[in-house]
Amino acid sequence: MPVHCLKLKIGAVIMLLRNLNLKGGLCNGTRLMVRALHNNYIDGEVLTGVSAGNRVFVPRVQLAPSDSNLPFTLKRRQFPVRLAYSMTINKSQGQTFDKVGVYLKKPCFLHGQLYVACSRTKSFNSLFFKVDKHALQVVLLGNV
Repeated sequence: MPVHCLKLKIGAVIMLLRNLNLKGGLCNGTRLMVRALHNNYIDGEVLTGVSAGNRVFVPRVQLAPSDSNLPFTLKRRQFPVRLAYSMTINKSQGQTFDKVGVYLKKPCFLHGQLYVACSRTKSFNSLFFKVDKHALQVVLLGNV
């Protein structure tokens, strides 16, 4: 479930959390820039994928948690988006960015994940790391 309190403004970058229109390029993980905000829809411009540059409308949809142990059904009408100033390594797969910052709070799960994180940018000069001191990470990355 997306957060219940969503604070957006024009120019913010958001990410879709649901598949809305696969043929139109509105699928889970698509990044959009907010162009206008309305009560029942968000007017956005697609930043990634085959529909990059297109203006689209993201409607409020009815969502219900799937893992609820409540004796009643909880339903909310909300926008299936979240702010996308950062994302996980898995969500970034298949995308290319001008600058990439990688924050490794804990040791990286697999070498493949570190490779994916490092290969999201075109130039080594636009790749930045923040590594918290941990013995295993120092061995993996050296003195980055």
